[in-house]
Amino acid sequence: KTRKTRIVCISDTHNNTPKLPAGDVLIHAGDLTNQGSYDELERSVGWLEKADFEVKIVVAGNHEITLDEQFYEEKGSRWKWPAWQSPRGCMKLLRESKTVTYLENKSTMIYLRKPTGPQTYFKVFGSPSTPGPGNWAFEYQEQDAGKMWSAIPKDADIVVTHTPPKGHCDAATKDDRSGCPSLLQRLAVVRPLLHVCGHIHEARGIECVRWSPSRSDSLVDSVENWQDPGSGNKKLSLLDLTSK
Repeated sequence: KTRKTRIVCISDTHNNTPKLPAGDVLIHAGDLTNQGSYDELERSVGWLEKADFEVKIVVAGNHEITLDEQFYEEKGSRWKWPAWQSPRGCMKLLRESKTVTYLENKSTMIYLRKPTGPQTYFKVFGSPSTPGPGNWAFEYQEQDAGKMWSAIPKDADIVVTHTPPKGHCDAATKDDRSGCPSLLQRLAVVRPLLHVCGHIHEARGIECVRWSPSRSDSLVDSVENWQDPGSGNKKLSLLDLTSK
């Protein structure tokens, strides 16, 4: 017997705390804040903790500057702060939350155990990393991408990354494509049931991807683009992924 699990996916809320629809699992794909100050994170984490979901999965984004401790110590002075920030204190807000599962380049098993819930389980991998020259938190160089994304386990059911893969939900208005080609290559190997990403605001959308039967040629066999009724009006949109 199969059971539906309702997953609410959001990203790039940047200090906004919108009212969320009901669901079993909440996934936030990064950029909860504008720059990751303790006050910003405390407010965002408090909002997530109050949300009525059995499980809440969160990754950081390039705007969570304090959560990338080395980056904050080296380049954090570029931003204005109300006071000196403690990266470890900021991280504790997420790591010690009783209701939030924070993932930083690692995977975990999720078990839904509520008697009134779907009682499903899945493996999820999460990463805050994005390609870039090092001007923002959690950015990596192209030569390091392959090794980094090899950390996604082959049996991952859900993958959550702040960056999109190259050519999929990554079209920006200021340039051509901003996604990561190495991430796309790894996703083609893992083939998760669901991949959630953010980062490129104007690339909001959903794609149903069919991977190529043969891994020796094109990675993607076909893509079904979903017409987003909420595009341009900031409304939440619902999609049923259970159909054949």
